[in-house]
Amino acid sequence: MSLMLPAILAIVLYLGAATVLAAPMTGCPHSLRRSGLAAATLGVMLHAFVLLGAHGGRLDLHFFAALSLVACVVAALTLLVNLWRPVAGLGVIVFPLAALVLALDDFVAAPTAPMPVPLDWQIKLHVVIALLGYSLLSIAALLAILLAVQERALRSHRPGRLVRALPPLTQTEALLFRLIESGFALLTLTLLSGLMFIQNIRAQHLVHTTVLTTVAWLIFGALLWGRWRYGWRGTRAVNLTLAGMLVLALAFFGSKFVLEMILHRPGT
Repeated sequence: MSLMLPAILAIVLYLGAATVLAAPMTGCPHSLRRSGLAAATLGVMLHAFVLLGAHGGRLDLHFFAALSLVACVVAALTLLVNLWRPVAGLGVIVFPLAALVLALDDFVAAPTAPMPVPLDWQIKLHVVIALLGYSLLSIAALLAILLAVQERALRSHRPGRLVRALPPLTQTEALLFRLIESGFALLTLTLLSGLMFIQNIRAQHLVHTTVLTTVAWLIFGALLWGRWRYGWRGTRAVNLTLAGMLVLALAFFGSKFVLEMILHRPGT
């Protein structure tokens, strides 16, 4: 069965969902939010279906496949976050990015990508934990950007429609730290499971990934400690969140991009 039609439908649903969720920012009624979330839910389901079919039902960690997998998980977690705290701005950013990554993986990279190699259950568990931690911290980084926009608008006493569509500043900040706490816990488990399950990090080209992930763990740990000890918030929290996420993105995809896209060598 061709996966082109499900992929196209998922892309259309993602873009439609983002458009609908952006409606309150343009003055349209908030009642459209449910329709946008429903469209995004169908988009995530089709995205997952395409991932399973395009990569033989296996966990594929090649560059574009891994990007698409992360985008699918981030989109799914964004839906869950919106059920807990209605932050439509997240979907407006996440869903178009998921559509773009899905298009790149399915229409550009998939025809020439090698089949994924089978992985032991221990490595699969390690990857799943890392994927969830990375996805939660990705959402936290996007939320930090929205928080910075919100704070700047309030300080200038000119709250635009975007700011009015967001939850109160204190709720946004509380959600940010909840996500960071959960992501940090999963990042800790990622490092521990890596020590337990990965036998030879040099042979598996994971030295840079491990070092950078540890640096990101230290940054997020310092932020949480500073929040607990000194009440860090605002600009400092935003900057540390974005710095930690940048390092983590380099850990997950920087080395993989150099290895596969530039050096044309097999990744993990």
